[in-house]
Amino acid sequence: MAYIFEEPSHTFDEYLLVPGYTGPDCIPANVTLQTPVVRYNKKAGEKCPLTMNIPMTSAVMQAVSDDKLAVALAKEGGISFIFGSQTIENQAAMVARVKAYKAGFVSSDTNIRPEQTLGELVEAIEKTGHSTVAVTEDGTANGKLVGIITERDFRIGHCEMSEKVSAYMTPLSSLVMGKEGITLDEANDLIWEKKVNQLPVVDKDGKLLYLVFRKDAASHEEHPLELLDSQKRYIVGAGINTRDYMDRVPALLEAGVDVMTLDSSEGFTEWQRRALQDIHSKWPNAKIGAGNVVDADGFNFLAEAGADFVKIGIGGGSICITREQKGIGRGQATATIEVAKARDAYYEKTGIYIPICSDGGIVYDHHVTLALAMGADFVMLGRYFARFDESPTNKLIVNGNYVKEYWGEGSNRARNWQRYDLGGKKGMAFEEGVDSYVPYAGSLHDNVTLTTSKIIHAMCNCGVTNIPDLQKNAKITLVSAASLREGGAHDVIVKNTVKAN
Repeated sequence: MAYIFEEPSHTFDEYLLVPGYTGPDCIPANVTLQTPVVRYNKKAGEKCPLTMNIPMTSAVMQAVSDDKLAVALAKEGGISFIFGSQTIENQAAMVARVKAYKAGFVSSDTNIRPEQTLGELVEAIEKTGHSTVAVTEDGTANGKLVGIITERDFRIGHCEMSEKVSAYMTPLSSLVMGKEGITLDEANDLIWEKKVNQLPVVDKDGKLLYLVFRKDAASHEEHPLELLDSQKRYIVGAGINTRDYMDRVPALLEAGVDVMTLDSSEGFTEWQRRALQDIHSKWPNAKIGAGNVVDADGFNFLAEAGADFVKIGIGGGSICITREQKGIGRGQATATIEVAKARDAYYEKTGIYIPICSDGGIVYDHHVTLALAMGADFVMLGRYFARFDESPTNKLIVNGNYVKEYWGEGSNRARNWQRYDLGGKKGMAFEEGVDSYVPYAGSLHDNVTLTTSKIIHAMCNCGVTNIPDLQKNAKITLVSAASLREGGAHDVIVKNTVKAN
């Protein structure tokens, strides 16, 4: 007879946090959201080799995680997992662009030779959208620098487009430049001292390394939680599958990826076990998450297989229809609670702490706090990030409102790119995700700042100042349908409705 769980599974919306004692030191300024990302021997006193400064990652989705969003999220202290449903070359190039950004040190992606025409320059600017162009001897990003030209140096309609770039550029002799090894603080000081908008950084042979812009130097100071590696480059993740991983992983590692995750509709499979063992055997220092699972058996399976973190959740995403199509899944809150208990038991048994990620089911900001209180070390969000300027989707007007496109990796639009781990010949294809719109919400920085502020204040209400203490000391209660109604605005006429984040 089939095993039947006696208790129904629950969603985050069915729970509330109960306040704890808030002491005099439990104030927002003292709260840290730092959290581990990959496994480590906690009992032996090891430090986790990769942590985040906020417990938020972006989902492995075409509509969410590209290099632009990865840089924006790393600035806030989180990690983006660049989507794997693309060619190996394209994904590795996205990772490389994030690593080349170097927290204020930007690799030039708009370059031209001095003998080229203004017309060719305009085409290059229109293609990249960047109006500051490095002029190098060979027209490459790392060629020998001979000048800089911007849109302010010539006027379209007043200059002949057949004229040479060399006639309008600021030549090398007039440029203020930084030498290889300069720090961002030093570059910033030089920019302000010399009253320039950009500072080319060159090596000993005069070859261009980076450009530092006044606005990026200022932005660096505005993001104290930015997540950097030992070389002051932004941390970035990537999604992989169980089919071409022996080709994809080395390309991503070569590009500089910091952490990867197996991206599949369900992770309790032989294919994920094989992938984890193959990758760790070939590249023992690679950090690989796995999932998704919804119970203790799934967690223990992936933990024994070598997963560096485990993702939780099947069918809880806003565009996911796995439960509808196949009847597979579990309420996200119940799944998170059970997997957290399994993670803690595994730690007590082995001394190895394996972080868990709650992936899906987050509708409101307070659901993030609930997921953490239930034991998650961090969450993975798709719809949340798809709404922002930095996501790779189009911004449209639908029914008079600004929206952004958002589609699932299980949808026909994403083509289910090698994500299903059943082996053998594929059966009749069917969708496990939908194609949709989400309300446009503005910049990632503004929204993430608001969300983390809510988490921090809720933690203070619970009497804790860090995530481990929240996991240990939080008090959580199930709520009734009536109390859900009571918890929102009621018996009044609301002037401005508050939408879900």
